[in-house]
Amino acid sequence: MRAVVQRVSSAGVEIEGERVGEIGPGLLVYLGVGRDDTASDIAYMVNKIQHLRVFNDAEGKMNLNVEQAGGSCLVVSAFTTQGDARKGHRPAYSAAAEPEMAEQMYDQFCEQLRATGLTVATGRFRATMAVDSVNDGPICVLIDSHKTF
Repeated sequence: MRAVVQRVSSAGVEIEGERVGEIGPGLLVYLGVGRDDTASDIAYMVNKIQHLRVFNDAEGKMNLNVEQAGGSCLVVSAFTTQGDARKGHRPAYSAAAEPEMAEQMYDQFCEQLRATGLTVATGRFRATMAVDSVNDGPICVLIDSHKTF
């Protein structure tokens, strides 16, 4: 499982002109499920994102997690995080999970992240989405449950 996590002042997602999810300050998470991912990958990602210290404390150091900063999360499914662009110019997506498995794991991830007490907004799986965000920093972190980077 892979994620691109961005610290944002605000973020939202629209589908065919309808606003389906939005947050104020917090984390925008682009989440991609890999074909070899399991429940342990979900647990790893939830824990990592919940505790990721990318928000400033009173001294301006990134020591706070999203909950401590009073933020929330917007999670958007993005199979393209599984893309491999090492060869040529067209990314290969063979590591991405099949849609049925990916949707189930995406939903489980969002449920487990909510179970931590965080407010979690979402996009819609397999929809073409317009995502807008105001990056704060910018702070962008790549997370891979298989620790390939």
